[in-house]
Amino acid sequence: MGTVIKRLKAVQALTGLARSTIYLRIKDGLWPRPISLGGRAVGWPENEISTINVARVAGKSDQDIREIVINLEAARKTTA
Repeated sequence: MGTVIKRLKAVQALTGLARSTIYLRIKDGLWPRPISLGGRAVGWPENEISTINVARVAGKSDQDIREIVINLEAARKTTA
């Protein structure tokens, strides 16, 4: 089975975050950048959303989250 990509509304539902908060966290390195789906459509791999959510629940620091985001985005390049 391939990677499931979630659009913004689904990400908001899974995280409880507002659109502006998601994009602020991207800017701050606390959330992975979206993947282009063509045109103006973007989304996030479901496993990345889950990884960040688990880290937040576990009480990881912002610095820990930044490292996780770096690793998640680097993993995209090795699996492409």
